[in-house]
Amino acid sequence: MISERLLGRLLIAVATSGLAAGLIAWQTGHDAASTWIWGLATLPVVISLAVSMTRALLAGRMGVDAVALLSMSAALALGETLAGVVVAVMYAGGNVLEDFAVSRAERNLKSLTDRAPRVAHRYVDGTLEDIEVELVAERDRLLVRTGEVIPVDGVILETGADATATIDESALTGEPIPVERHAGEPVRSGAVNSGVPFTLQATATASESTYAGIVAMVAAAQTAQAPFIRMADRFALLLLPLAVVVAGGAWFISGDPVRGLAVLVVATPCPLILAAPVAFISGVSLAARRGVLVKGGMALEALARAHTILFDKTGTLTVGGARLVAVETAPGQDPTEVLRLAACLEQASHHVIAQAIVNAAESRGMTLVPPTDIREELGAGLTGMVEGKRVSAGSLTMTTGGNQRAAWVDRAQRRASWRSALSVFVTIDGTLVGALLLGDSLRREAPRAIRALREAGIGRIVMVTGDHADAAETIGAALDLDAVLANRVPADKVDAVEFEKKRYPTLMVGDGINDAPALAAADMGIAMGARGASASSEAADAVVLIDRLDRVADALAIAKRSRRIAMESIVAGMVMSLVAMGFAAAGHLTPVAGAILQEGIDVAVILNALRALVPPGLGMKPSLPEEAAQRLRDEHEEVEAWLDQLRAHADALDDAEGAEALAHIAEANRIINEDIVPHEREDEVNVYPKLVPHLGNAHGLAAMSRAHREIQHLGRLLDRLVSGVGEDEADRYLIRDAQRIIESVDALVRIHNAQEEDIFDYAAG
Repeated sequence: MISERLLGRLLIAVATSGLAAGLIAWQTGHDAASTWIWGLATLPVVISLAVSMTRALLAGRMGVDAVALLSMSAALALGETLAGVVVAVMYAGGNVLEDFAVSRAERNLKSLTDRAPRVAHRYVDGTLEDIEVELVAERDRLLVRTGEVIPVDGVILETGADATATIDESALTGEPIPVERHAGEPVRSGAVNSGVPFTLQATATASESTYAGIVAMVAAAQTAQAPFIRMADRFALLLLPLAVVVAGGAWFISGDPVRGLAVLVVATPCPLILAAPVAFISGVSLAARRGVLVKGGMALEALARAHTILFDKTGTLTVGGARLVAVETAPGQDPTEVLRLAACLEQASHHVIAQAIVNAAESRGMTLVPPTDIREELGAGLTGMVEGKRVSAGSLTMTTGGNQRAAWVDRAQRRASWRSALSVFVTIDGTLVGALLLGDSLRREAPRAIRALREAGIGRIVMVTGDHADAAETIGAALDLDAVLANRVPADKVDAVEFEKKRYPTLMVGDGINDAPALAAADMGIAMGARGASASSEAADAVVLIDRLDRVADALAIAKRSRRIAMESIVAGMVMSLVAMGFAAAGHLTPVAGAILQEGIDVAVILNALRALVPPGLGMKPSLPEEAAQRLRDEHEEVEAWLDQLRAHADALDDAEGAEALAHIAEANRIINEDIVPHEREDEVNVYPKLVPHLGNAHGLAAMSRAHREIQHLGRLLDRLVSGVGEDEADRYLIRDAQRIIESVDALVRIHNAQEEDIFDYAAG
């Protein structure tokens, strides 16, 4: 039996081929043959449409299909076979364009099922045997090796060399930082053992475990979607009875059936059939040029109707993965050197945290040398020789044996807690010198993206995340979200989506496997898929192919504009058709003239719908080349390194006195007045004038220039404060004033950089 999808493709092939063959016959003078060819090409579409219409009527639904059936049948009856085959091509083509909607329930879950474990290692009488994961029973003892996916839900019984198991739960919670689990604590299937091997006691079978539940929820949410009702169907409910009544009235009053046939010809629903698909597919094309793959016109219309947006946190509102957020150091230590030595050592490890440290050092332009004599303790850290020094990096217990404790360590751990960050402590030749704080951070474009979404008409923005409440509330406050839902597992995210859907059309944005059920359950799901295909991309209606959150706002604006243009085209087409029907009923249009006029209406509607293909405001301002914007961002990376040094000097002033305090103040003064202030002057003189043509005017840069002046002012204050001051004059009041200036510069420059990057991104379009 031929599937509906294959039948649709066959119909468009037959109609298109018939149209082309008929045109060739007509051009070569075989008018009769062309008429027959066009009629025969139209007939399969009419038959197929009649069958589908019967099914639709039995289901209690009637739409533009009924208008199309009537118009094609009338065209064949009148001998207007060319008009009939044109309608057939447009109708069959529209069905093919909606193929994504038809296949929604059949989306491929391959990325989910391929990841699921197939084999478990079970203990039987003290020996290990490999069994299929479906054979695991409750209370079975299993071995989970390093790098393996945990096969079933269970409880840790014991670990290997370390007292803790290191578990990567990113596939379940979206959180990139591995967590530590001790004996007696539960773990869930789908997570990855990124530490030492451990023994697990199963508490559920594979089919009842967490990961199997995620797969089942995706499938259930996809198949539960209501069928899509095309925008044109709503108008067809008006046009169809009106066309029949007007045609019948014209025939009855005039006694001439030709008038009635003329009315039916000009009522041919090409504007209805064409307007929405052309506008929406144009919108899909424009969104693709902006880096957002929208899976068909149905998805674009759903996006246009969105009122509420739910965001995942990690990888969506935040960058995802471990990032260096701060370097905390012991008094007198250089944070740059601490990071460099740690990065040299971490080159020997493939751990995600090690790679993050290496990336941070390389982004700051540091030259790394290879380490030697490496010893790694899985899940704890590693030790080796770097430039003749014995360097260790890892947990506080691993690096110091728990024997070293200082006030700065407590401060570092407190700051790590505030930032929901992981601490990697560093020792050099046995002395604790610093701690690297790694965690997730807000995407730089996130505030601008949230603002753009509100400007586009989104009324409610909610964050739903598997992360704990403190970290989630911090992000929510920074972005001024309407609600924050923390500690949500995948099932809870689906519940949140279902709750919001009852009130308004709801959009879900996420990036991980754990988001797939919620993406599938929402009226519209968007996956952040720039980092590779995943279950979230399979379950979503749209995928952001560029790792930029503001592309979601772009897609929303494109969708709303495309829907507006489609509506304009439909209404304009209907109005013109209604006017033509009036003229035809009055006897001022023959069927042939009506067909020609209707084709003119079709062309006008198509041209208007094609406006959705052109970006709004085209030509208003030239775009800043992306390379130039990236160069400006790279310069900010260098500024960030200076700011890290400033923060270290400000921290050191907490306990420093006399000459030591003056040395920290003097070095901070040098960084501010020899590095930071010249950088800001360079921006003012050379960068800002080049940005003006890309912004349209200089008004947006006025506040930025004001920040430059304030940074220079603070630099002069610090320079005056420290100039000519002797050791005996460095009392606690001077030190406190200097510390305040340094911290003010640090805070001001950081927020100034973020604002500048917003401007760079806007200028780059």
